[in-house]
Amino acid sequence: AYGGPNGYQELIDDPEIDAIYNPLPNGLHYEWTMKALAAGKHVLLEKPSADTAEETRQMFDFAEKKGLVLLEAFHYRFHPAIQRVKAIIDSKELGAIKHISASLAIPKGMGPKTSDIRYNFTLGGGSLMDMGCYTLNVIRYLSSSNPTSVISAEHSIFTPVNSPVSFKPNIDRGTTAMLALPNNATASLKCDLAMPLKYGFIPPMPLVNATITLEGGEIEIYNFVMPTLYHSIKLTTKDANKKIKTTVEKVYTFADGKMEGKGEAWWTTYRFQLEAFVDRIKGRTPQTWVDREDSIANMHWIEQIYAKV
Repeated sequence: AYGGPNGYQELIDDPEIDAIYNPLPNGLHYEWTMKALAAGKHVLLEKPSADTAEETRQMFDFAEKKGLVLLEAFHYRFHPAIQRVKAIIDSKELGAIKHISASLAIPKGMGPKTSDIRYNFTLGGGSLMDMGCYTLNVIRYLSSSNPTSVISAEHSIFTPVNSPVSFKPNIDRGTTAMLALPNNATASLKCDLAMPLKYGFIPPMPLVNATITLEGGEIEIYNFVMPTLYHSIKLTTKDANKKIKTTVEKVYTFADGKMEGKGEAWWTTYRFQLEAFVDRIKGRTPQTWVDREDSIANMHWIEQIYAKV
């Protein structure tokens, strides 16, 4: 066991440990990932990777220099459900993407308390950092592209009840943004740590979905972040007579989606991710991966959304 003021350092210095998981507050990701890499440890790094794209770049540069594995933990990417959605898009059977919307938001009362690290600027808090990094990542993943520009962005600033005069409002409780994508496509994202109650007392339903509008139809995946618990993939198309056809899929295994990959229906996104992480450490080819350029770009566009306002 490790504890006390030197507990983290003692852990990464332990010669019996090959890899560590860094789930610390965002503002501590860079410091302790660099220390773990310096100690020769592979790192599974919680998202978002760091406070800035430059910190992210430096961590990956150092990992490559040391010959170590560094993976940003966008766990949902390793689950067959989201990979099935991407396979449908990439098949071009529904034509080109016109718009992608992604939402991850929870009502007030379900989210973090006002003292939570997510509301602490010095620890890298903020809705866009915490939940919005998922929405941005899924837009980039499904479109196989990066935005070309941030068209607009709006932040709902966190202000606690009875805050002192000295309180500095510097954290977004919620963020919405509109992005331009290549080939005249667009995307929108919404994230919120505490959506306001309707009429002051009715909590809105949590938002955990992504919708992809294409030339020939629409795909909606509900609960793309934690699909093992429950999810659905709804595909809506129109035939030549403009008759609407809707099908619903549930893809808990790669076999369900007619794809190649190991796993059981009960595997969580974290289990799929861990299998890939271990495969890479052992020199095997993982089923999928989140590479350095992906992580750097995600952090870059988070910065661009913040800079828009």
